[in-house]
Amino acid sequence: MSEITQYIPTKHKKREYTEKQQSFLDNLVKAGGDSRVAAEMAGYAPGVYPQVVRALKEEIIELASEILAQSAPKAAMKLVEVMEADAPIPQSNVKIQAAQTILDRIGLGKADRVDVNHNISDNTGALFILPAKKPSTVDADYDEISQD
Repeated sequence: MSEITQYIPTKHKKREYTEKQQSFLDNLVKAGGDSRVAAEMAGYAPGVYPQVVRALKEEIIELASEILAQSAPKAAMKLVEVMEADAPIPQSNVKIQAAQTILDRIGLGKADRVDVNHNISDNTGALFILPAKKPSTVDADYDEISQD
């Protein structure tokens, strides 16, 4: 399997595609992600690709997700390679950032976690309701605020 064809989506089970739509999806990776080029390769008229993208939005997002998921092991290996390298690696900061971004987007990146624990006892009650606020009015000359 070539590096490009591994990302070509299979036909979606829930939806029937026209021949041009399937061709567009097949050509999207071959076109390097350029939807205009993929639409032209599929036989669409020039300038129609925005409508094609809108019609196939979910499939395009699914394809992008598959590409990132398939790139995750390579991203992880790049992080380890840069970490263990004895000699300087050209553009290592850029490569690390790209690898981290891929891993973050598929859910393997650093997780921000918030631990919220709240204990409710029968003695204190669980709910406290405040009375409604009274509306405030401002006089025309803005010197004082009165509470009605």
